[in-house]
Amino acid sequence: MNVQSPTVAPKSPIAAKDRILHTAHTLFYRDGIRATGIDLIIKQAGVTKVTFYRHYSSKDALILAILHYRHQRWMAWFSQALGRYSAELPLPAALASTLLEWFTGEDFRGCAFINSTLEYAVPLPEVRELSVTHKRDMAKAVEGYLAESDGMSDQAECVALLIDGAIVKAQMENQAQPAVRFMQHMLEILIRQWSTKAGADNE
Repeated sequence: MNVQSPTVAPKSPIAAKDRILHTAHTLFYRDGIRATGIDLIIKQAGVTKVTFYRHYSSKDALILAILHYRHQRWMAWFSQALGRYSAELPLPAALASTLLEWFTGEDFRGCAFINSTLEYAVPLPEVRELSVTHKRDMAKAVEGYLAESDGMSDQAECVALLIDGAIVKAQMENQAQPAVRFMQHMLEILIRQWSTKAGADNE
């Protein structure tokens, strides 16, 4: 998966505002929010300081813009990839394949929303709010692949928790395969349990 932009954004024909956004998106995700200063973003985006502040009044405003941008791009990729794999595989295997595609990318640095929340939710509470929305939307995307039941919403939250666990494990250990394998195994167990319970409830 490629939800990243080039480290040095092209100066043309992309508008200055988008160059700033794409450059900061890459640097924040790769190096962290606190480690990335405005001056570096300005330099690599190829804009002046006046131009930067014309489009983004502060670093905080830029951070929130990037999280909105990241959410839209990541969710579009996730929905497309999960749908593609689900056409031929059951949900556990499809989800494992989806995550493996992401985890094995050269630019993988974990979840931008988990990272941002840990790093910047205290000085900028809106980061936490956007991250919660992101995770809720991720769970909602998964819910569409679950067997219909009264507990679908809770089941989707369980799957989302497994996804987050796999993301953190892959990031910490720098290994994609074990993380997706364990996630797939746990999801297969859960789905069997949910199926058994639904059958018992219908008797």
